[in-house]
Amino acid sequence: MLQVKDIPNAEIMQKFAARYPETDIKSVITFLNLLRVGSDLSQGLNSYLAEYDLLQGRWWVLLLLMREDNLSSTPSALAEKAGVSRATMTGLLDGLLREKLISRVHAKIDRRQVQIRLTVLGQTKLDEVMPGYYQRVNQLMQVLTEAESKHFMSLLQKIYQQRHVFQNHSVDKTTN
Repeated sequence: MLQVKDIPNAEIMQKFAARYPETDIKSVITFLNLLRVGSDLSQGLNSYLAEYDLLQGRWWVLLLLMREDNLSSTPSALAEKAGVSRATMTGLLDGLLREKLISRVHAKIDRRQVQIRLTVLGQTKLDEVMPGYYQRVNQLMQVLTEAESKHFMSLLQKIYQQRHVFQNHSVDKTTN
């Protein structure tokens, strides 16, 4: 994934706005800053998880399993919760199986039905990773007061509710 590092200033954005009149410079700069923060945080999380020989996808699968009362779930449910295709989930599960962080449990009646279960080794891995993760998250977020944190969450929720703008492939090409 490319990282958003060099955010254009208003002067550079003015060049784009001259070519693309629908450009709202403040909106674009705000959006690019949001992307930069997200990509930097994602890269930092990747670096942290790499210290434990984990990638974000595999880590997230372990967390999803840990959330379950019986530490188990189906591959399709995991794919849905992680927002990835079943094929992508299969790849993630294969890696976790090789490392013995999860196991496959076949149903007794219909062996085609499979549950994925967090193993003791998988739980141990999370027990190693999570304290440092939470420490870093706490340190990162403590720059915000409680009021700022609540306001920030409400702003993020507003933006999240508009995410369909990028998910919708049709573009309004009408002119005013």
